[in-house]
Amino acid sequence: MTVYLLPEEPLFPPVDEAEPDGLIAIGGDLSVERLLQAYAQGIFPWFREEEDVFWYSPDPRMILFPEHFKVSDSLKRTISNKKFTIKFDTAFDRVIRGCAAAPRPGQDGTWISEDFIDAYGELHARGFAHSAEVFYQEELVGGLYGVSLGAAFFGESMFFRMNNASKVAFHALVERCRQNGFKFIDCQVETTHLMGLGATLVDRKEYLLLLADALKKSTIKGSWTA
Repeated sequence: MTVYLLPEEPLFPPVDEAEPDGLIAIGGDLSVERLLQAYAQGIFPWFREEEDVFWYSPDPRMILFPEHFKVSDSLKRTISNKKFTIKFDTAFDRVIRGCAAAPRPGQDGTWISEDFIDAYGELHARGFAHSAEVFYQEELVGGLYGVSLGAAFFGESMFFRMNNASKVAFHALVERCRQNGFKFIDCQVETTHLMGLGATLVDRKEYLLLLADALKKSTIKGSWTA
């Protein structure tokens, strides 16, 4: 396999030429145009090393169909006692910075650099990136962010500072996606945590078919605060 060095134009090679770990290309920038092209082709940036961005399209891919989301009894109790307040798109920068600061077992540091924060902040400003936020007594204690295109939501990262806060955020996201007729939530790579919430693995070919179908729907741009 060949790992491509991206040109200045927001173009990507065919994803079936990715390395076994999903790496498809290196380089380019994190402009809105390139990021949207990437997501529409089943590609996402995972980290930056010095000046180079690394782009991935893993096979298999972990996704969650909203109707398959599993709500545990403990999560039901947490939601029903209403100790958390859920909001969307009121604290995007704080959420992405919370994700950047969150410890990751087995990882040294984070891929969410200032360049990533600026890039996704611009996606948010243009109505493509969104955050689900969990507050406890007016303090932000958990949340997640990602990108919305067509009828697909591409989850990027989540964090929590209180038990169950990230699960509550994910539940809120699933409900919002279900209300808006989204086909799936892209969870990118396999984790036992997401498997326990109902996510499943699909091969890249199936993922691309699902993605093509989801992109037939117009993107719901703008704030999700309403």
